[in-house]
Amino acid sequence: MTDKPAETAVTPQADGHEDGAPDESVRDVFARLYADGRAYAAAEADKQKARAGLIGAGVRDAAIFAVVAIMLIFATLVALLIGLIIALSPQLGPLWATFAVLGASLLVTTGLLLMAKARISRMKKAITP
Repeated sequence: MTDKPAETAVTPQADGHEDGAPDESVRDVFARLYADGRAYAAAEADKQKARAGLIGAGVRDAAIFAVVAIMLIFATLVALLIGLIIALSPQLGPLWATFAVLGASLLVTTGLLLMAKARISRMKKAITP
C-alpha cells in the first residue's frame, strides 16, 4: 500500500468561477432577469389579447346568427298563422303555399342555427390549449 492520499475527482476553485464562465455581476444578472420578465409579461399580454379577440369575434358571429334565426322563427310563425287563415277559405291552394313558406323558413332557420353552432365549436377548439 501507499502512504499517499487518494486524488479527488473534482477540485473546487478557490475564486468560485469556472473556467470559461463570463464575468457577470449580480446587477447584470438582475437586469437581464428584469428584462426577460418584462418580455415574458408583454408576450403573455399579447397572447391574452389575441385570445380575447378570438372569443369576442366568435361570440359576436354566433349571436348574429342566433338572432337572425330567432327572427326567422317568428316570421315563420306569422306566415303559418296567415297561411292557416287563408287555408280556411274554401280553396286548397293557400294551404300548400303556407306549407312551402313554412318549410323554406325552417330550412333557413336550421341552416343559420347550425352555422352558429359551428362557429362556437370552432371558437372553443381554437382557444383550447
